[in-house]
Amino acid sequence: MSQGIEQVPDGFINVLDVHNMHKTLKDIINENFEEQRRVLTYEANQKQVGGTHYKDMKLEPWDIADTWPIEQQIGVYRHGALKYIMRMGSKDDSLQEIDKAIHYLEKLKEVLSK
Repeated sequence: MSQGIEQVPDGFINVLDVHNMHKTLKDIINENFEEQRRVLTYEANQKQVGGTHYKDMKLEPWDIADTWPIEQQIGVYRHGALKYIMRMGSKDDSLQEIDKAIHYLEKLKEVLSK
């Protein structure tokens, strides 16, 4: 029991302790909600086309770009899609290049939907 509850007579609950318990529960619920929202909203971050080299990093390039102003984020993801469309067939399999471009467009759509 908390110190506040021990100081009140038997059968009574310190109102401040109840408020603090409620606040803590509310914070936990909000944290869980935010985590679920992040997972559901940022689906592009949950996958990688053509390997695991970015997923194996502690911080992916997208994690850093997502901290930049919205205009810069839009530029990064537009550039990524354009790059893969323009090099289609010259480095990787054409279908894989298209999938990579689509992946960048998915990320762009998520950024624009914020």
